[in-house]
Amino acid sequence: MYALLRIFLRALLRLCYRVQVDGMEHYQQAGVRVLIVANHTSFLDAVLLAAFFPDRLTFAIDTHHAQRWYGHVARLMVDLFPLNPMNPLSTKSLIKYVKEDRRAVIFPEGRITVTGALMKIYQGPGLIADKSAAMVLPVRIEGAQYTPFSRLKGRVRLRWFPQITLTVLPPRRLMVDASLSARERRARAGQILSDMMTDMMFVTSNYRSTLVTKLFDAQRTHGGRHVIIEDVQRQPLTYDTLILRARVLGRAMCQATRPKEYVGVLLPSMATTVVTFLGLHFYGRIPAMLNFTVGAQGMCSACATAQIRVVYTSRRFVQNAKLDKSVAALAQQVQVIYLEDLAAAISAFDKLRAWVSAPLARWIYRRQKLAADDPAVVLFTSGSEGTPKGVVLSHANLLANLHQLAARVDFNAQDVILNALPLFHSFGLTAGTILPLLYGMKTFFYPSPLHYRIVPEIAYDINATIMFGTNTFLAGYARFAHPYDFNSLRYVFAGAEKLKDETRRTWEEKFGVRIFECYGATETSPGLTTNTAMASKAGSVGRLLPAIEYRLEDVPGVVDGGRLHVRGPNVMRGYLLHAQPGVLVPPKSSCGDGWYDTGDIVGIDAEGFITIRGRAKRFAKIAGEMVSLTAVESLASKVWPAAQHAVVAVPDAQKGEQLVLITSQADAARGALLEQAKQDGIGELNVPKKFLVVKQVPLLGTGKTDYAAAQTLAAGG
Repeated sequence: MYALLRIFLRALLRLCYRVQVDGMEHYQQAGVRVLIVANHTSFLDAVLLAAFFPDRLTFAIDTHHAQRWYGHVARLMVDLFPLNPMNPLSTKSLIKYVKEDRRAVIFPEGRITVTGALMKIYQGPGLIADKSAAMVLPVRIEGAQYTPFSRLKGRVRLRWFPQITLTVLPPRRLMVDASLSARERRARAGQILSDMMTDMMFVTSNYRSTLVTKLFDAQRTHGGRHVIIEDVQRQPLTYDTLILRARVLGRAMCQATRPKEYVGVLLPSMATTVVTFLGLHFYGRIPAMLNFTVGAQGMCSACATAQIRVVYTSRRFVQNAKLDKSVAALAQQVQVIYLEDLAAAISAFDKLRAWVSAPLARWIYRRQKLAADDPAVVLFTSGSEGTPKGVVLSHANLLANLHQLAARVDFNAQDVILNALPLFHSFGLTAGTILPLLYGMKTFFYPSPLHYRIVPEIAYDINATIMFGTNTFLAGYARFAHPYDFNSLRYVFAGAEKLKDETRRTWEEKFGVRIFECYGATETSPGLTTNTAMASKAGSVGRLLPAIEYRLEDVPGVVDGGRLHVRGPNVMRGYLLHAQPGVLVPPKSSCGDGWYDTGDIVGIDAEGFITIRGRAKRFAKIAGEMVSLTAVESLASKVWPAAQHAVVAVPDAQKGEQLVLITSQADAARGALLEQAKQDGIGELNVPKKFLVVKQVPLLGTGKTDYAAAQTLAAGG
């Protein structure tokens, strides 16, 4: 009876859902004492595991559910182990049961997901695996969340028969230090299992693809009529409309460009920029996003570095942003094409051809024969502390970073993202644009993050649930926003610069919103770490994302920390250097090929949370002691939280170097800093003697402090 029922269910599931099972050889490798852990997507999950795993399994199930009618039906195919989560003896009983060389299945989330992503991972399953010394066999269930048997109605587009995939990963054993106390051991086992589950979500994702292929997948998943983009023009674009416009514009841009050529894009954060970006991708061109805040010389330098021949921009944007002179200078070096002129040349026949061929769009794109490791975009480093470089990111780099973020954060298609960051910035492009585009989240683009009064009003108007920003921008919004403007926000992520305690506290007290600080670099697509709702520590930048290796290099004079080197699928393909125009220089550090030296001094605690001590270049050596300039800035921010501060070091004949505080605090005095330093137990060596009061501390267009300009001010001050 049991065998016939399994055969029938397996055939039915294959017929309805085209079930694909990968990695079943790992099941045999796990042995006989196994704890099978799986993400919980729908009511089909247990049926799928019972039907496709070769042996009769035991499912740990809540006592309440075990007594219901479906619990009695389930006993025809599987064994049930009723588990009362309120009774500690239940956990001990299951540990004893698994120790008898049993294979048990447990869903560590304890409930079916209501977000589509992983939810809270309970510590109990980790403790069971630890105490029973069982092998842990992770299983990823993908696709069942789109069926009516899930709990995502209203969040995603449900379908009766989506394809379902079961992926069985290699078995692992939880290694927990036996010397820990019972509470610490339970917490540690839970953390290891949680990390194992998030790693599973990333490893089983398909980032070996291209951006446009993933865009087609998103269109199919969420529906062509799903609204995905809007900007201040208030003309929402669906997936169908976005793809159609990108194909029409992309074909027009082919006339002046060549396949696999770097093509300049000089546009603000608007829907048109996304259409242009995708239009180039549809026809195998590589967008190079130009930073229009660096002036004519900076843009000309970037074009020379990447050997850019053609730049696309907008006449209206150039006029509104007062870039006429810069673009005129740029036009002396490259061919500047205005989108308005290009649009006027597109005929009705061109639009009709794109519309008629829409069903074949995926096939037409495949003719480009692009691969995951091909360049997808060129971004230029800010140059805050040196000469800007071109950073070449591949399709796989960008997609890997998106999947790394999605493995830790519960993004869903009901989210509304407000993106006011520039698209020439990796944070604004990857997290604020590509992430929502491929995950079905509507994005509202606003062209300037500096409009501190308007951005909060936009957030209120569109009911934004997610925002990305820098400390500078978030502090600006907090000064002018009404306490109710950000009432709909679920997540606010801060990156690119250190989040000040005053900014964090203001958002919590005024808006009731937690800011999650994260960290990364253009060279890492950009995310390396992030705090999340399930794992957050104030003052840190969070824990490393899945599949990122790290090493800390010793730094003379720095005891609690080291220079961070990283390697992972999100690390860039390489640099384009001004001294070697057009030549791709792969990443390499003292740790070897493929490693990226972040240049940051960090500390990592026992739980894996990273604290940024400062940049290697942001340390001064005063009287033989290493002083973190970032820490000195934090000290100044404590004393004068409403002001802007930058600390640089200049040569000193007696002590080697001396600190200079550049501040917008009009009455800044050393006495106040000394008093705060004494309270915090900070030595007097860390308190600047030289002050330079300015109206505005120099900033880059991304919101970061412009340390090159600050250094010039200090040298001449």
